[in-house]
Amino acid sequence: MRVALEAGLFPPETTFFDYGCGHGGDVERIGDRGYISAGWDPYYRPDAPCRSADIVNLGYIINVIEDPSERREALLKAWKLTGKVLIVAAQVLIEDRMRGMMAYSDGVITRRNTFQKNYSQEELKSFIDQVLGVDAIPVALGIYLVFRDEAQAQTFRASRFRSRATTPRVKASVKRFEQYKEMLAPLMAFFTERGRLPLEEELQEFAGLHSEFGTLRRAFQVVLQATEIQEWDAISEKRRQDLLVYLALSHFGDRPKLRHLAPIVQHDIKALFGNYQQACTAADLMLLSLGNLEVMAERCKSSVIGKKLSNSLWVHVSALDALDPLLRLYEGCASRTIGRPEEATVVKFHTSKPKITYLFYPAFDREPHPCLRTSMQIDLQDLHVSYRDYDPEDNPPVLHQKELLVQSDYPLYKKFAKLSRQEADWGLLDDLGKIRDRRGWQKCLEEHCAELKGYRVVWGKDADPYRVKLVRSNIRTRQRE
Repeated sequence: MRVALEAGLFPPETTFFDYGCGHGGDVERIGDRGYISAGWDPYYRPDAPCRSADIVNLGYIINVIEDPSERREALLKAWKLTGKVLIVAAQVLIEDRMRGMMAYSDGVITRRNTFQKNYSQEELKSFIDQVLGVDAIPVALGIYLVFRDEAQAQTFRASRFRSRATTPRVKASVKRFEQYKEMLAPLMAFFTERGRLPLEEELQEFAGLHSEFGTLRRAFQVVLQATEIQEWDAISEKRRQDLLVYLALSHFGDRPKLRHLAPIVQHDIKALFGNYQQACTAADLMLLSLGNLEVMAERCKSSVIGKKLSNSLWVHVSALDALDPLLRLYEGCASRTIGRPEEATVVKFHTSKPKITYLFYPAFDREPHPCLRTSMQIDLQDLHVSYRDYDPEDNPPVLHQKELLVQSDYPLYKKFAKLSRQEADWGLLDDLGKIRDRRGWQKCLEEHCAELKGYRVVWGKDADPYRVKLVRSNIRTRQRE
């Protein structure tokens, strides 16, 4: 339910029903947020009525029903109650590199020694799609959304591949712009959001502006006089690439007909591509490029974002939408079918093999060199998923140079970068292979008479004076160079 809330599925006055609610924890939590919320459970609330609602949750229910026909019936009943969106969640199996097959999560049911049907992620999607005749959308491992309205489903899909953009700043003092600044602001916001000017069918909210200037294009000319035209062109291109990524990924399912798209998306395609056929052709050509590993390797090497290693590119999840569109599509091939793990911190793009790995560093912001907790690798050829859990008490990998993984506007970017510069001066980053894990990193610190105090390198308390003298000399030499 938290994933659904964060995805923006609960606009005001949304009604909610939890089919198989257990003790009703989610019912209460959703109700506490001001929504009409109810639930039914065969054991804990058998007498509660089953009600239709905008959003229905079927969370970790189908995997505890032993009879396959009853499993189908539960899914169909929940779908019948659904007005807008059905949320289906079930435990999924993944292959742990160390322990073989295991459940991805230890949902509450597993502790009671009752029946547990653990699906593979692909098997779960196939089950939902076949029973309901839909194309379920993964939002996390083991969690799928099923939309009643196809246009709403496609709008949601498209929104997941929309990159961030900011409205260009005013850089010139233009008297007419200042005079109509408040009236022009909604037009500027619309262009930033859609990458285009409103079409004739969308003029209602700009009636005043249209009346004052005659056309919105004339009104926008005033905006261009006060801002940089190149920045607006970049926004249009960004929105064009967003649509290409979305349409390319729709090739893996039943690509929607134009009429099944929301009107505003139809208008985007018309303005940015001319027509739907041209947009789909461009998207398919983009998709074909993914089959060439040399092209993908080159995009990784030339990326201005991310940490580049010999056979991979590492990017923080906050920076994914700023990547080259082909790399966004590459990651989208994994997340569209499997669902990006909600706890993922860093995405690793492999350049020698068609693979994506999601890495979880729970202390990414808190610790200067966080330890890796889990990794999940997805083979893009067969969508095989392998998982690894790193014991924090053993010798897990540690992360260095975090500023390379994020964008410069990341809240802690300056702190990350300052630490890395200091570590480079001390010679701590000279051999990244030797400091890959926690023991290696600790040994390196000791050899350089160093300790970490928060995000600062300081001299070790028991450091050998002669070693300190040598390290100081090396630091001065590096700083001069």
